[in-house]
Amino acid sequence: MFTHLLTAVSLWIESVIARGGYGGIVLLMALESACIPLPSEVIMPFAGALTLEWIAAQNHRPTLNLFLVALAGAIGCVLGSALAYGIGATGGREAAFRYGRYVLLRRRDLERAERWFAHQGAIVVFVSRLLPVVRTFISLPAGVARMPFISFLVLTFLGSLPWCLALAWLGVLVGGNLERIKTVFHGADALIVAILLVLLLFWIRHHLQGEEA
Repeated sequence: MFTHLLTAVSLWIESVIARGGYGGIVLLMALESACIPLPSEVIMPFAGALTLEWIAAQNHRPTLNLFLVALAGAIGCVLGSALAYGIGATGGREAAFRYGRYVLLRRRDLERAERWFAHQGAIVVFVSRLLPVVRTFISLPAGVARMPFISFLVLTFLGSLPWCLALAWLGVLVGGNLERIKTVFHGADALIVAILLVLLLFWIRHHLQGEEA
């Protein structure tokens, strides 16, 4: 069932890009960066493949430009990330203070995160844009931590552009064999999710040791 779901999502992504071109790329990458887990590992390689004349012809559309594909992806990342940041900055902090105890999040956890982003936020935001899975969700805590907005946008763009360009170029190299890319990256995503789950279990254990909120 999970495989069928991934296939359906991939076909929808390809349809949006084939019809919308650069605008479709911006839309999909914005959704991916707004905490909606669409795989950029499918979006950008397919967009990159459309820079090849024969693949573009198969999809009944003009050939795309590789750099503009990467730029459209990065712009989409910035737009989606700005939305997620805004949600975190306007309501996330108060909601976390109010309801955080139900998910084992204490006030001082959030205050510590805010201090951490104040000192390390630049590195965290930039590096996270180069990581599968993590890149989708980093904007919300950045907003909650009130990282300077302009710095956040600049670092999001700078981190997203090489990621988008690398994936698009991979699509060019692989050409019509995009299924290989999907298989490899879905495996990488699964590994990252497993690591995050292990870290989450350790975090829950720490928070259940009777420490005061």
